[in-house]
Amino acid sequence: MTTASLALCFDAPLQSWGTRSRGIIRDTTREPTKSGVVGLLAAALGKHRADDEATQALANLHMAVRVDREGILERDYHTTQNVPTTEGKGHRTVVSERYYLADALFLVVLEGDPALLRELHDRVDRPHWPLFFGRRAFVPARPLLTREALSERPAADVITTHPWLEIDPDVRNTERRRPATDRTPLRTVTDCTPTTPGAEPRHDHPVSIIQRTFRTRHVLVADTDLTDEMIRTGETSCS
Repeated sequence: MTTASLALCFDAPLQSWGTRSRGIIRDTTREPTKSGVVGLLAAALGKHRADDEATQALANLHMAVRVDREGILERDYHTTQNVPTTEGKGHRTVVSERYYLADALFLVVLEGDPALLRELHDRVDRPHWPLFFGRRAFVPARPLLTREALSERPAADVITTHPWLEIDPDVRNTERRRPATDRTPLRTVTDCTPTTPGAEPRHDHPVSIIQRTFRTRHVLVADTDLTDEMIRTGETSCS
């Protein structure tokens, strides 16, 4: 079967990609999780949380993430008063900590079934349900589809050649004038096999969203150079 890839832009003032978000600590990873991306895509297609078949089809897409702007890790300190106790004999105050990424920017590339990716391409900018990045208040700042969204190239190729998603003209001009050897490379996180040298486990591959069950996938964390070709003058790379 022919493979296709779909490139998406994840840009928002705030994002949160938790993997251990039960209880009083709501964490976030430094880049989008497989479970978070699957949930967003399912919302775009109008798939219900109980549709495990749709969840598996989306989760089986190969995913690669490029960090075009590292987010700043922030923490919210919450207190909730008059929370009923589990014994039902009184009330208590609950203290929780919620982490999120501020000002992060990601290129998310999905590779797999061309028919499914074409359907996603048609729906992510016209979603069935509202899309958000980890929490309902964290909505996209610009369209998800990049100008080179759908292609027949593998994700590994797209992640190392796709135009930079940064839109700040001062930042773009600074990097364009800087010698290529002095630029900070862009971090990448790509699905891989468990036997790949340097593979890291991530317990965020959804099995059932409604039952909140997951299995472990493996990723390879690496860097890719920010090349002259990726910094196109005046090119924002989003539709």
